[in-house]
Amino acid sequence: WINWAAFGLLNLAATSIQWLFLLGILLGVARLVFIGVLAVYQRFRRRNQPLDPDYAPTVAVVVPAFNEEKVILRTIASLLACDHPSQFEVIVVDDGSSDGTYTLARDAFKNDPRVRVFTKPNGGKPGAFNFGVGVTQAEIVIALDADTLFTRDTIAQLVRHFADPRVGAVAGNAKVGNRTNLMTRWQALEYITSQNLDRRAFDVLNCISVVPGAVGAWRRDLILQAGGFTRQTLAEDADLTMTIRRMGYSVVYEEQAVGLTEAPDTVRGFIRQRYRWMFGTMQAGWKHRDALFRPRYGTLGFVALPNVLIFQILFPLVSPIMDLMLIGSLALAGFNHAQHPAEFSPDALWRVAFYYSLFLAVDFLAAALAFAMEPKENKWLLVWLVWQRFFYRQLMYYVAIKGILDSLSGAFVCLGKLERKATVRVAGEPAPRPCGDLFDQNLFPALTGNRLLRRILRLHGS
Repeated sequence: WINWAAFGLLNLAATSIQWLFLLGILLGVARLVFIGVLAVYQRFRRRNQPLDPDYAPTVAVVVPAFNEEKVILRTIASLLACDHPSQFEVIVVDDGSSDGTYTLARDAFKNDPRVRVFTKPNGGKPGAFNFGVGVTQAEIVIALDADTLFTRDTIAQLVRHFADPRVGAVAGNAKVGNRTNLMTRWQALEYITSQNLDRRAFDVLNCISVVPGAVGAWRRDLILQAGGFTRQTLAEDADLTMTIRRMGYSVVYEEQAVGLTEAPDTVRGFIRQRYRWMFGTMQAGWKHRDALFRPRYGTLGFVALPNVLIFQILFPLVSPIMDLMLIGSLALAGFNHAQHPAEFSPDALWRVAFYYSLFLAVDFLAAALAFAMEPKENKWLLVWLVWQRFFYRQLMYYVAIKGILDSLSGAFVCLGKLERKATVRVAGEPAPRPCGDLFDQNLFPALTGNRLLRRILRLHGS
């Protein structure tokens, strides 16, 4: 009986792993095809969708800043260089920085009426953003992180969608601007082939669940009605996006509104950032769980929240099994061939290899499609796609599993702050210094004070 039970459990475990492997592959392929078709449709629909060229509301750009002296002047300068049919103001909110963020910003732009600089006791990014919303009467509020640079037409491209009174928020096209080493190139690839491709598809279904903090725009009156950015989750941007969607407004995606952000260039920094995103997304999903499968909330409850549950929480738990199944099949086939060459059959190995190759092929086609929709992107990034699948995504699995376990255990999670290195590069600017070791914590020297100000003035021709 013991022998029967033992072999029965082993057989059940093996069969379960095989079915999980097959389920994971089929789910992944189905999602990629679904997202790809919708993204193509969104691309052509947006291209042929006219908007009011005379629409010119008042606009405020709010920049929460905490210990951002390395990047704050360059960020403000990039905003002032933006084109917009009407006047806009830049509101910098220093959140109790311990460095020279407030002094640098105040002194550098004290003679520019478009820039207002405030300081307040430290209270976190949501509080700083809400402070900025409170000191402006602008109809549209644009939010960006203090390490992000806007291209010249980003503000105009974001604002033009609000000519439609049904639009409550607009998600911009966040890109990695510091592609200095393997870690940041992998993230640049992910932003293009995953995050932004998803937003294209979910734009069609009106179920974008996150307007990125790096580049996004909101109606000010809706922000006030929703209670502003709250500290109830670590993903305050996702929380506010879902709230506005629940209020019955649309959230759209604008590919031409580009924000170049500084991604973590070390494994440690990457894990810290993604852990915050993962944990915050789970918190936001849990907070809005009552919208799940409720017809009143439309695709938010039938697409967006199930997508978070299945592909951001459950799928990362299954994905390592897919990789282990391939490795285990290769090892078992090698062992059986060595021990029993006459009876060896490669059928099981070929079956696993076929499904895994199918998933990789569809994954690569979806990535190629994403790049085709962004013709200005560097196609050489696709060279890193296969290596990203086998190394970078393992870090993502680790972050997801850790976040799920911590949420189940009720662990306290601190927000923390990533180190700024001022390495974002814009077109036409000299490349940053070459990067050394992936794990090096001191890759780039700090550019502060007058030296940074002189560099900004040279870049903008002043």
